[in-house]
Amino acid sequence: MTHLIKNRITLIWFVLIAATALSWEMGHGVGFDDIRYASIAIIVVSLVKVRFVILDFMEIRHAPAYMRIVGEAWCAIIGTVLVCLYWFGANGALAV
Repeated sequence: MTHLIKNRITLIWFVLIAATALSWEMGHGVGFDDIRYASIAIIVVSLVKVRFVILDFMEIRHAPAYMRIVGEAWCAIIGTVLVCLYWFGANGALAV
């Protein structure tokens, strides 16, 4: 039983559960006065979770370098695009 607790995948699973609870709390207004900051924080936490899933559960962490680069780049690009779209859309800068 203790080998399951010391396993890396199990620890990452617990981190993912904690991140889900954290984003749920932020979604209910805990820690932020402005909902825009909470929303961006939730997006960032979600992308950290996606990165853990890509690297550890899809086993890209020990794959060839080009596969890991693609996974990391995907997370960075999608994260940047989502945060920018949300921020500028929430502020009305893209509204026509």
